[in-house]
Amino acid sequence: MTNKVLDQVRDLLPSIRERAVETEEQRRVPDASIAELTEAGAFRMLQPKRFGGAEDSPVDFYRVVRAVASACPSTAWVTSVLGAHPWQLALFDDRAQQDVWSENPDTLVSSSYAPTGKLSAVEGGFEMSGRWSFSSGCDHAQWVFLGALLPSENGMDYYTVLVPRTDYRIDDVWHVSGLSGTGSNDIVIDKAFVPAYRLYSATDQANLIGPGQEVNTAPLYKISFGSVFSNTITAPIIGAAEGAYEAHIARQQERVRLSYGGQKVSDDPFAQVRIARAASEIDAAILQMERNTSEQLRYAEAGEDIPFELRLRARRDQVRGTERALEAIDLLFKNSGGHSIRRPNPIERHWRDAHAGSVHAINDVERALAMFGKGAMGLEVTDRML
Repeated sequence: MTNKVLDQVRDLLPSIRERAVETEEQRRVPDASIAELTEAGAFRMLQPKRFGGAEDSPVDFYRVVRAVASACPSTAWVTSVLGAHPWQLALFDDRAQQDVWSENPDTLVSSSYAPTGKLSAVEGGFEMSGRWSFSSGCDHAQWVFLGALLPSENGMDYYTVLVPRTDYRIDDVWHVSGLSGTGSNDIVIDKAFVPAYRLYSATDQANLIGPGQEVNTAPLYKISFGSVFSNTITAPIIGAAEGAYEAHIARQQERVRLSYGGQKVSDDPFAQVRIARAASEIDAAILQMERNTSEQLRYAEAGEDIPFELRLRARRDQVRGTERALEAIDLLFKNSGGHSIRRPNPIERHWRDAHAGSVHAINDVERALAMFGKGAMGLEVTDRML
């Protein structure tokens, strides 16, 4: 099947690549890039058709993200996160979807899922206050998903809460060494009222259900959040490695090592081995991600329950995908010699951005692998990110 958005986005890559330095310096994705990606349909790929979305496969969406990342990882990170949120919003009560998209289907939602604020029950709904960090692309969004906890019989329940731009402010605190163009600033709220229908339960999320499924019936909305969102974080990291690989190959074809008597790097068998290892790691990361996502969709399309083992495997391969991408980009970085540390060049930028993306909470490798091992031994596994 043709990925029409990918075809359009490929035409945008030269301009996105040209803005990569500007993106870093401004600490946010330029409005021009957001406008071009919006026009290409990148942010509507996972949006319901009834709001003008495409209801595409996440596999196609991740391919678009990786392509953008090959030109500018920061732009791809924002594209991936903002582009995945329509999928989650489709699981909310229809009233919440109407609030966001009824007037403008291109309206974007950012997020900060860590439950660092306070949510209290009040008459008619809830009151919310606090500070949430790392809301990538928030300057381009008119709504935000925020994590919060509420007391329950079982202790505390986790919720994703939808809040409009009029109820929060953005605190510009994003001064970092990698992914600096993502504008991942803080969200601050002082006593905002939230109607109950703008809350989505992690329990429902873990059970692969949501009130939005009543109106959004496509199989796309019956797969796991843990797979969709976790791959949303890994896809731009893999794409950063792909971009570094392309830049590295172009550079090495012309490079001569004077310290080795003028040897062409392209004739160096040790350099060739490192390139082969990097390419294999990138391919493995992509293949596992696409296999797991496609298998979940096949179960959903058949109206069958997605095996828990598959959900565990998807998380296992997602964190390993991040690791593989880092292993690849580290090989390329070292193989590039002193050139790799000069700024600006795509190899050092992609190296910094990939490593910055790897510290996202969803990339807690040991935790995800231990969770898989526990499930493989038949022990009970409970995790809201599955």
